[in-house]
Amino acid sequence: MNFISKSVLRRSAQRMIAVTAACSLMLAGCGTAPASEKPASGGAAPAASTAEKPADKKMVPVTQVTNWFAQPEHGGQYAALQKGYYKDAGLEMTIQSGGPGISATQIVASGKADFGMGQGDEILFARQNGIPLVAVMAIFQKNPQALLFHKGQPIKNFSDLNGRKVYVGSGVAYWEYIKKAYKLDKVEELKYTGQLTNFISDPTSVTQSYVTSEPFALQQQGIDTEYLLNADSGYSPYGNVLFTTEKMIKEHPDVVKAYVEASIKGWEYYKDNYPEINQVIKEKNPDTPLDKMEFSAKAMSPFVYGDDASTKGVGYMTQNRWESLMKQLVDIGLLKSEIDVTKVFTTEFIPKK
Repeated sequence: MNFISKSVLRRSAQRMIAVTAACSLMLAGCGTAPASEKPASGGAAPAASTAEKPADKKMVPVTQVTNWFAQPEHGGQYAALQKGYYKDAGLEMTIQSGGPGISATQIVASGKADFGMGQGDEILFARQNGIPLVAVMAIFQKNPQALLFHKGQPIKNFSDLNGRKVYVGSGVAYWEYIKKAYKLDKVEELKYTGQLTNFISDPTSVTQSYVTSEPFALQQQGIDTEYLLNADSGYSPYGNVLFTTEKMIKEHPDVVKAYVEASIKGWEYYKDNYPEINQVIKEKNPDTPLDKMEFSAKAMSPFVYGDDASTKGVGYMTQNRWESLMKQLVDIGLLKSEIDVTKVFTTEFIPKK
């Protein structure tokens, strides 16, 4: 029963301390030219001449880095690559997988990739540290992060967590918000390490999770679970946000526009054709079985295609959501002061419905 959850290690990238440390490391690279202006050996080849001469129809080498190994949560990106949507948009795309210890924000800020993937609060933490990242679309309208518990436990809302053991990453933003909002002063907070062994052995305990992953893995071991979705607590950052730098937007807006539109087209294709694209993802990440990928694709569908995306389209974001998130982070002390969110995100490249 020594189960180690690889997918949740990715989620621990949300820890405030880790993000802040990564942002500090980025400061030295903020003045570095974006990857699209560098030779292939340094990340990606020049984009400027192609952007200025669209009639040449030359392909623009572009790199995007994800937030974990290839998986269905990146399905639209791989669909856009597999179906040729990036190519049709004039982009010679390279998808670089993330993983343990890999900071997409740091890689993009240093100019080693043109686009990255991360959580909404990560972008705000980066901006607080002087890193000029800008969100250009949000894959998840609702974040699939959740607090998982054994099925049948008398847990109906977040207040019911009091008196229980909760395995969670130290300094994680959503947990700091939930503790304060629901007055969780009797919780036994235990450090989440990526192992679910202790959770499995204690049916009264609770653990951080991703609803597209852990419920399936535990079900395979005969353990049924339920969860409280973090977004339902009132803390609801956009998930798997695609971002770039202010410099990239200013100097190569046509490349950003092409990237966003092709990515959205990829996600629209993935919705009804995920079995096909999961085969592609399987080639990139053979350790993940196809039945687990199918579970993830189905579980994440309402998070990608529901809420505002159902009427405004995949990737849509609002100023109100960003404002709310920013103020919540200030309230719990993870942001030192308020930030102008109009500089944190833009919807100018998302096609209007």
